[in-house]
Amino acid sequence: MKSVTLKPFYAGADKGCIAEKMESQNHLAGLAPEIVEKRRQPRFNLKTSISVTSRSCGLIRGETVDISESGISAILRIEVPLEELVELEFTLPFGEVVTYAMVRQRRAFRYGFQFVQSAMEKEIIRATCRQLAVEESLRCER
Repeated sequence: MKSVTLKPFYAGADKGCIAEKMESQNHLAGLAPEIVEKRRQPRFNLKTSISVTSRSCGLIRGETVDISESGISAILRIEVPLEELVELEFTLPFGEVVTYAMVRQRRAFRYGFQFVQSAMEKEIIRATCRQLAVEESLRCER
């Protein structure tokens, strides 16, 4: 089994609490509502290998950056067209995930994918995000 390293995206010295970050996001809503609107679930750092199968580019290997219940971002070395439907394969603590996603964003080599998944993949991803949220809240209590 591949090694999976999970760290909350909201980790930080004094601002590790999800509530503080949500307040910060609400403050940003006045500045850029379309950004906050697209991020309805918290994101968590996730460093693991990912395979992306693209109709136009073939098999691409990369490394994930973060995950939420609705999507994942990854660093890829080959350009993938925006709005293309791709197949993603990666490992989470609750199991292997093979799912489809739309390529929604690209910034340099970092890509944002929006999940288009079955119920089973959705539950694996949801369980992982719940676990990460609990770990984050426990860190806030310290």
